[in-house]
Amino acid sequence: MLPSAGHSPARILTRPRFHAPSGSGADVGGYGDGQDRGVDVLSSRILLRPADVGRSHRFYRDVLGLAVYREFGPPADPGLVFFLGPGLLEVSGHAAGPPGRSMMIWLQVRDVHAEHDRLAAAGARILRPPAAEPWGLTEMWIEDPDGIRIVLVEVPADHPLRRDTRSPSPP
Repeated sequence: MLPSAGHSPARILTRPRFHAPSGSGADVGGYGDGQDRGVDVLSSRILLRPADVGRSHRFYRDVLGLAVYREFGPPADPGLVFFLGPGLLEVSGHAAGPPGRSMMIWLQVRDVHAEHDRLAAAGARILRPPAAEPWGLTEMWIEDPDGIRIVLVEVPADHPLRRDTRSPSPP
């Protein structure tokens, strides 16, 4: 369940264990015997190498309004790392070529209509205003100065993403 007004914070989901048939000797996806443990991710971030790092810093900090987690590198050409909810976005360095269309950023927001109004007033390039999607989310699309597409998503209160479909834990 996602946190919302009047609800407690979400429970943390853990990776499920999958056991192979008895006698096979395999513990697929489990942690018991060391097989198929998967990557142990301690943190992650999206790395963005823009054409004009200063312009992108201003967009993500001043137009989109992301909070700065840290600044690093030389004072004349610093990199910035921004908070993205529980994730991070690092904007540093310079692109070796034109930005690709395969990378997009997905941001869940509380009120996509209010964000639309705020971003339009701040001069953000709005590709598509908020619209209800067939899958039940309300989405709008904007573009950063390098053409990276950013989708802002609102999850309505009655959407399945707000329901906890797990069975209750035993006491």
